[in-house]
Amino acid sequence: MNELQIKLYSAEYKDAISHLIINIQRGEFGIAITLEQQPDLQTIPEIYQKGNGNFWIALMNGNVVGTIALIDIGQSQLALRKMFVVEKFRGKEFGIAQALLNTASAWMQKNNCSEVFLGTIEILKAAQRFYIKNGFEEISKENLPSNFPIMKVDDRFFRKRLKLNGQR
Repeated sequence: MNELQIKLYSAEYKDAISHLIINIQRGEFGIAITLEQQPDLQTIPEIYQKGNGNFWIALMNGNVVGTIALIDIGQSQLALRKMFVVEKFRGKEFGIAQALLNTASAWMQKNNCSEVFLGTIEILKAAQRFYIKNGFEEISKENLPSNFPIMKVDDRFFRKRLKLNGQR
């Protein structure tokens, strides 16, 4: 039986998170990036778990199978980062990506955030379809907030405007 849990980041999962993300980036998608080029993975609490930001993991039978993170970029805006799910656990059957995004969305709503932005790369077509299905719209790089942390590899950008508490 597969039991899914979504949990806040804790240090006991640091190595498993790094391993999962690097394996997907390099092994699956051939992105030439190293752990050293992602120092945020070594300092998750300092980068992600401050202000309106946070970092969650998906566990299946105790194993890390997915991640999602938010960075508080000020002015009630967030950057969505580190959205990864192990290939064999993707799709509607397990619903892990949706559960992670729903968890982050509930957090954003609770904290009265107004917009969330993300960057991705052209080859991640399924991810782009997932974001669009979840209410994100593609925007140009020029329309990103000046405080958005752009990754060198990102070439597609998305935004979702959020309803603040009390708005219909």
